[in-house]
Amino acid sequence: MDLYANEQLLGPEERSVRDAVRQFVKAEFMPLVRRHHREGTFPIEIAPRLAALGVFGAHLKGYGCAGLGAVSCGLIMQELERGDSGLRSFASVQSSLCMTAIHQFGTEAHKQEWLPRLAKAERFACFGLTEPDFGSNPSGMRTTAREVNGGYVLNGTKMWITNGSIADVAVVWAKTGPGADSIRGFLVRKGTPGFSARDIHGKFSMRASITSDLVLEDVRVDEGDLLPASNGLKSALACLNQARYGIIWGVIGAARACFEEALDYAKTRVQFSRPIAGHQLVQEKLVRMATEITKAELLALRLASLKDGGQVRPAQISLAKMNNVEIALDVARMARDIMGANGILDDYQTIRHLLNLETVKTYEGTHNIHLLVVGQALTGIGAFD
Repeated sequence: MDLYANEQLLGPEERSVRDAVRQFVKAEFMPLVRRHHREGTFPIEIAPRLAALGVFGAHLKGYGCAGLGAVSCGLIMQELERGDSGLRSFASVQSSLCMTAIHQFGTEAHKQEWLPRLAKAERFACFGLTEPDFGSNPSGMRTTAREVNGGYVLNGTKMWITNGSIADVAVVWAKTGPGADSIRGFLVRKGTPGFSARDIHGKFSMRASITSDLVLEDVRVDEGDLLPASNGLKSALACLNQARYGIIWGVIGAARACFEEALDYAKTRVQFSRPIAGHQLVQEKLVRMATEITKAELLALRLASLKDGGQVRPAQISLAKMNNVEIALDVARMARDIMGANGILDDYQTIRHLLNLETVKTYEGTHNIHLLVVGQALTGIGAFD
């Protein structure tokens, strides 16, 4: 499908990283995913083997992390999501959200305690920002951190938290005062009195992923559990932009998986005395799919170059997240259409990707919120508070 020879834009190390993760996903994850999707569970037992590939904290240097370039990190996420969005989300929360928060805003003691263990999958982490009433507007959060002698008391509820019930530590964002500028990050350890996680059931999307509510009822944390360099909502959003970068690459993997499955199906499915790949309407869909995937890859590669050069801006990330998720969802829908009734069976992977991508379009900034971020960059006028 490499119509524009995008493969030539990758270096030897980048190809090596991609191929290693692709082989892992094919050999060790794909035989498990249908059962876990059906049961609404996640195969946590594969995490140490993923860690051995350097997946967790791959963008960070030191503390047992791989320190890879932006393209290699993107390709890791691409190959994980080629398997399932839940697998990429698991790694993204561990790495892009939580390890980034600790690395960027924590003390040296925090980094020494947590980063090597998270990189080796000896410990797991989750990121508590979204609340039941505050998703697109996290500045309105109600979770509070009241300063007391030698520490803080946290109260509030977080929702839609990936890895919540398996996390050994939660990066929880809370207001220490009345405004968004007072938001700080805290490390809340599993087992702390008043802190609990409850899994969310009944999902039709991201089923092979652990999603939880976090409840904090007079949770006392020491002053040393504050991420001291965190300073306002912008600190949490910096972590989100790292995770969104992974999504931009990840959904290309999901789109590729759907395209390849639909192409193979179209070549072997015979109707009206010929494979359906020979029909004009099917070819039109395949060409649209291939075109959009090619464009998404070029967009991701350019963004990687800006990121490695320290020039990336939030609006650029928003544009790519908005575009690439939308085209991945369109590709999945066209693939399902090509496959007809068989496209709704979990004997195939397309319907699973299609369902997952409905969530990916919504989380870490909805399509419309990212659209407005880009609109503000173009006009200089904010269309939301």
